[in-house]
Amino acid sequence: MRPRIVIATPLEPELVSEIGSELVSYDVSYEPELLPPARYQGDHRGQAGFLRSGQGQRRWIELLEGAEATFGIPGDDPDELRQLVHSSKRLRFVQATSAGAGQQVEAAGLSEDDLTRVAIATSSGVHAGPLAEFALLGMLAFARGLPRLEEDRAARRWDHYPTPDLAGRTIVVLGTGAIGTRIVQLAKAFGTYVIGINSSGKQPDAPVDEYFAAGRLADLAPRADVLVITLPETPDTIGMVDAGVLAALPSGAILVNVGRGRVVDEGALVELLRAGRLAGAALDVTAQEPLAPGSPLWELPNVILSPHTAALSPRENERIVGLFIDNVRRLDDGQPIRNRITAARRY
Repeated sequence: MRPRIVIATPLEPELVSEIGSELVSYDVSYEPELLPPARYQGDHRGQAGFLRSGQGQRRWIELLEGAEATFGIPGDDPDELRQLVHSSKRLRFVQATSAGAGQQVEAAGLSEDDLTRVAIATSSGVHAGPLAEFALLGMLAFARGLPRLEEDRAARRWDHYPTPDLAGRTIVVLGTGAIGTRIVQLAKAFGTYVIGINSSGKQPDAPVDEYFAAGRLADLAPRADVLVITLPETPDTIGMVDAGVLAALPSGAILVNVGRGRVVDEGALVELLRAGRLAGAALDVTAQEPLAPGSPLWELPNVILSPHTAALSPRENERIVGLFIDNVRRLDDGQPIRNRITAARRY
């Protein structure tokens, strides 16, 4: 009996076929009728309230209990991940579909023994391109004065005035992994000076002009014409960009967050935006998601707000499938898999 791969999330049929043709030693099980219908292309959670029939639920449990690997976390839900890891004795590998899957592992309460027995990998790097483009959107929008252009258009006002360049500004990128590296590459193409910050302070792969350890963030904030945050949410990163760091940013600075919302003191950020101390903030993430209806972030004119969708792309699943295939081959060859979550490093 061949080992089984279970596709545990909605996936395009042609990509299911690609997995089967590339991993020929595996039996690839994809039964879309057992999965919630996708709400949009690349949806990994599916429609809320989906219920399987009694027979369908029994079949689903049978598939998962016999799986050696899954593409996706069932239901994209920590509770289902915990059940999968604890009930599927053959399970060796779970390929998560989000870069922030460490939070799901944390919420699932998986132990070090669980993570040793079952390799769980994030999709880190898959979303670097789209997120970097969103970061550049934010930089350019506020550097080139988009809020004023919108105000003038609404008022039918035709005034001439100079607009500062993005070129020559200093960009501080907090987090120089795959996403940060791509942001640095694009920012450098616009003629900016880029400072990279990572946890170790070692030289990153990104082509930065200077690099420092995270402990230097407060010292570097006054140099940041633009502060870009790409960090995951961990005990070490929550609140890292606090009120002191935000206040130290130069007047007219721009903040971009494509990491996690709780890395930033959101209340302090709102106050600086209201006061006009910052030119603007481009946020793909917020401290609370969905964002509360009463949040001032909905109405501030110097905010670009994305509902944690900047990473989504029609090609997202294609990229994750490529990562999954590579990781299964690595697992079979006894090689380290990419983006593996460990008890010590949850991202």
